[in-house]
Amino acid sequence: MNNLIEIQSQIEKLQKQADEIRALEFDQTVLDIQAKMAAYGITVKDLDGSKGRVRKTGTPVTKQAAAKFRGPNGESWSGRGLMPRWLSALVAQGKTKDEFAIKP
Repeated sequence: MNNLIEIQSQIEKLQKQADEIRALEFDQTVLDIQAKMAAYGITVKDLDGSKGRVRKTGTPVTKQAAAKFRGPNGESWSGRGLMPRWLSALVAQGKTKDEFAIKP
């Protein structure tokens, strides 16, 4: 059975191998990424992920939809996707979804 010193030696050897592979593949990987960015029109700003990005259609990219429903314990739901459990449970109890709609 391997002891701790042997395992640490193997880890060190494998880490050196990984560093060598990374160094060899780095330049080609950068070229591949640059080619894909050029093909899709991606800029460094697109990769930033910050607010204020604009789609090519000119409409802003939104991170989260506004809440349209609010539960009795402060839960919220935008109305998109599957109905959340808290609202499903209330509907199952005979309430309507409209009772929890946030009034504008």
